[in-house]
Amino acid sequence: MRRTSRKKRSTLANRAIAASAALILGGGGLVAVNVHASAEEGPSGSPPTRTQNAGRQLSTIDCPEAVNGLPEVPDQARGEVDRELAAMDTQITDAYRQFADRKEQMVRDPGLAENTVLGPLRGKRAASLDRIGIAIGRVAERPQGLESLAGCSLRADDGQGRDQGEDQGRKAGQGQVPGGQDPGDQDPGQGEDPGRGLGGNGPEAADFVDIRSVQPSVDRPRKRRGASRGSFTTDCGRNENGKFNPDNVIVAPGVSNGAHHMHDYVGNQANDAFASDDDLADGATTCRNQGDRSTYYWPVLRLQNGQDEDDVDADGGGRDQNTGEIQTPSQVTLKFVGSPVGRVTAMPRFLRIITGDAKAFTNGDANANASWSCTGFEDRQLKDTYPICPEGSQVVRTFAFQNCWDGQNTDSANHRTHVAFAQDDGRCPSGFRAVPQLVQRIVYDVPPGPGFAVDSFPEQLHKPITDHGDFINVFDERLMRNMVRCINDGRRCR
Repeated sequence: MRRTSRKKRSTLANRAIAASAALILGGGGLVAVNVHASAEEGPSGSPPTRTQNAGRQLSTIDCPEAVNGLPEVPDQARGEVDRELAAMDTQITDAYRQFADRKEQMVRDPGLAENTVLGPLRGKRAASLDRIGIAIGRVAERPQGLESLAGCSLRADDGQGRDQGEDQGRKAGQGQVPGGQDPGDQDPGQGEDPGRGLGGNGPEAADFVDIRSVQPSVDRPRKRRGASRGSFTTDCGRNENGKFNPDNVIVAPGVSNGAHHMHDYVGNQANDAFASDDDLADGATTCRNQGDRSTYYWPVLRLQNGQDEDDVDADGGGRDQNTGEIQTPSQVTLKFVGSPVGRVTAMPRFLRIITGDAKAFTNGDANANASWSCTGFEDRQLKDTYPICPEGSQVVRTFAFQNCWDGQNTDSANHRTHVAFAQDDGRCPSGFRAVPQLVQRIVYDVPPGPGFAVDSFPEQLHKPITDHGDFINVFDERLMRNMVRCINDGRRCR
């Protein structure tokens, strides 16, 4: 019996609508097409020519990820820089809507796109980058060359999901999926064009592959003598109480709708864009052990079935091209595990970790960490395609978070360099120490077929590679010590 989604309570709509006051530049309902942002254009940021795009469907706006081009941001400037970076995300969202509304005209007339969308977008980005330079320059040497990050262009969806799915099918020696049905032939949503998804901005049929056509590929890491073999599992529920918002307090603190997509939250219930460390420390928690007030959050998964959710007219929902029924997971497992080569040390309180890249479709896969599979087939993991699970099998999202910490910082300017993954030999990079690794497994009982997608920034087209997870450690010191002792002693604790 399939677990159906619940229509979300009015608190979701009220919370999401309230978020609209901050940064959304354009209003209106759903758009009918795709748009996208990436870092592959040349320094000039000029749009591809008609010839370059011959035979390819322009689908999104592609801009460099500004945070990746910044030097180390001083703490005194970080608040202002974060707000400008969030404003740049909103600028792309607004430009995406304009392109989507007039896509066919702009495909025929690149000059129209340049004059009405790309040119104004570059001007806004240049102004934001200038303000970022001024903010940093007040307390440190002003960075040079930031203007090179202003360029944006139109881009075609390269269809990489289809290529990977077909290639995996060939590797499995099964040219077709079991039963002879091509996933691309299945209907992605009621009343929608195949390959367009709800709202016209994805996912596409090519973004799905039958899990039975994928060759097993998971290798079990070998643990050496002295490895910390234990585990610690915390039970924080499945977001049965329906806490959602489109904020991201790690990436865009103080900015409503900083994520432009809706998040599921389990654990700490005080998490929104304005939550301080003190707010989190005092917040209620859904975790069974009240010593764990950590916050765990990820983009919601929606059925692409033509049914509206309560946030259809709200930021993070329909206004940001995230539509369909939000699905409550059938199971959420939050497990902390050890190092394959040695002991782990305690995480610092309020350590922030982001795993994966919400903009991996445009940024590339350097920071991507999406992992998709199906129950009964978890030795087969997908990175840039969604799985089609057979009847009786459920969709699984897995996030293995960074497990090495620099020993000093609870966050960093790009929210990445203070933590790292262990190297191939299992050891942490020089200057880093092993901490308990969060492994997050989220399961959904959805109908078989390609009719679902995770929320995303609108220009990311709901691509599976953009999946990501966020974690802030708010364990109390006593429970963290118990976790570390349990893992290092080789016990399994709950």
